[in-house]
Amino acid sequence: MKKLYTPAGEALSGIPWNVYPRPQMRREDWLCLNGKWDFSFAGVKKEIRVPFCPECLLSGLDLKMEYGREMVYSRRFSLPEEWSGKRILLHFGAVSRKTVVRINGMEAVSHEENYLPFSADITGLLHAGDNEISVTVVNDLSHRHPWGKQKKKRGGMWYTPVSGIWQTVWLEPVPARYVRALEIRTGPDYAEITAGGVESGFVELDSVRYPLSGGKARIKVAEPVRWSPENPYLYRFSVTAGEDRVESYFALRTLSIDRTGGKPRLCLNGKPYFFHGLLDQGYWSDGLYTPAAPSCYEEDILAMKALGFNTLRKHIKIEPEQFYYDCDRLGMVVFQDMVNCGEYHYLRDTVLPTFGMQSRKDSRLNRNPEARKNFLNAMDATVRLLQNHPCICLWTIFNEGWGQFHADEAYLRLKALDGTRFIDSTSGWFAQEKSDVESLHIYFSTLRTGKQDRPQFLSEFGGWSMKIPEHSCNQDRTYGYKKYEDRESFVRDLKALYLEQVLPLIPQGLCAAVYTQVSDVEDETNGLLTFDRKAAKVTPEEFRGVSGQLLRALRSGTE
Repeated sequence: MKKLYTPAGEALSGIPWNVYPRPQMRREDWLCLNGKWDFSFAGVKKEIRVPFCPECLLSGLDLKMEYGREMVYSRRFSLPEEWSGKRILLHFGAVSRKTVVRINGMEAVSHEENYLPFSADITGLLHAGDNEISVTVVNDLSHRHPWGKQKKKRGGMWYTPVSGIWQTVWLEPVPARYVRALEIRTGPDYAEITAGGVESGFVELDSVRYPLSGGKARIKVAEPVRWSPENPYLYRFSVTAGEDRVESYFALRTLSIDRTGGKPRLCLNGKPYFFHGLLDQGYWSDGLYTPAAPSCYEEDILAMKALGFNTLRKHIKIEPEQFYYDCDRLGMVVFQDMVNCGEYHYLRDTVLPTFGMQSRKDSRLNRNPEARKNFLNAMDATVRLLQNHPCICLWTIFNEGWGQFHADEAYLRLKALDGTRFIDSTSGWFAQEKSDVESLHIYFSTLRTGKQDRPQFLSEFGGWSMKIPEHSCNQDRTYGYKKYEDRESFVRDLKALYLEQVLPLIPQGLCAAVYTQVSDVEDETNGLLTFDRKAAKVTPEEFRGVSGQLLRALRSGTE
């Protein structure tokens, strides 16, 4: 990790990560456990900062990460006096990977996934005064669980692994009867709120109270304001059930597929919409999976909006909920991938499909029953975690055949979980029968649409490398699909790519296009921002006009 651009242990040493971690179900009282923890690994004992992974924080030590070996975090904490008599919930945003949590030496909860939150009621394990929490973690880089692009030897499209606690750890007090979860379903002019764990109470919006019956309330909105990237309007409400009160929000927006101008189109709020997007892999030069501060999400979103983009395809990971909240409130559509699970084979999954050799029998791609089960369980959990966020407009199930199996069955399972969003069953290739879009990856030939009578989705293209050495983490290695030495040529050709190849495809049915990518990632220098986010390779003044032409082309072709 000495080759990272930023000496992360120094850069992150004084930065707090203390924003409320669950913005769609906010309580007034909570206690953040981020900050300094004792850390033990491979005989080394050191103070470490949570929620940053040891791969970046220990970069100044001559310590080789041994994957599959235990690391142990611990710290002491005490509860505020006013929490006396309440039940105490302990929450972890995400830990990579296999985790056992103990309170005062007694096991409280265990968990096995890299990207999903978990919680425990620890009331019975606490005592007066100081308490100790210890977290034992093993990141074995198992491919039988969703694993992203973690690789012991990073390089090219493979990135440094992320171990340990990489999202917020926190406590909250609740009464004996409390709201355990919120499920929000919306239509063009209504919202249906389900408060899990309670039967009665009320929902309050704009000083109007709507009674909970069986834990459910329906809100009819007069003169509704629809959510879009251009107008990201949020309705903020609260739920009160006995002594418990939580705050939340919803947005009104609809997604549909309609035929206009003879072509099937992806529609937002009943009108054809062009989803002008970027691949977003969510790596950071200082904290890897975790940015230096929560505000970094907002900075990335606003930087891409300034260029005219309205969509991010969140690839290979699930972010902390702060990211999705920022997309909700700032107006950025998210296409969310299910994190890949199973083995990757370069020849089968990349080389041959790139040249058109794509098997139709996807049952052969991932035959491991444990990986299949874990993937489907993680897919279900991902939907439950993120389904209330209006920014999410499309789910991607499988990417480029990686871990793919029975895609049609997975599509039906996901559609039953969430029938309100678009689904890209097989991004890139290995398409089966069921999908809401025809999804193509094109890096090495002229851009085109496909042959299916479905909305056309160019789900990956571009990936051109323009390395800025003073803002790159490795001077010896450069990865991208076309290489540029100077910014002027890069900007000229990028604009031409959109105006000469993307723009003509919109009248032919192209509804969404995702360029690779938001930022450089380690050796992969094909981002519009550098890995450290300190330099932009194209400016808003240079590119917003291009974005405007794309959106006008859709309007002129469908009105």
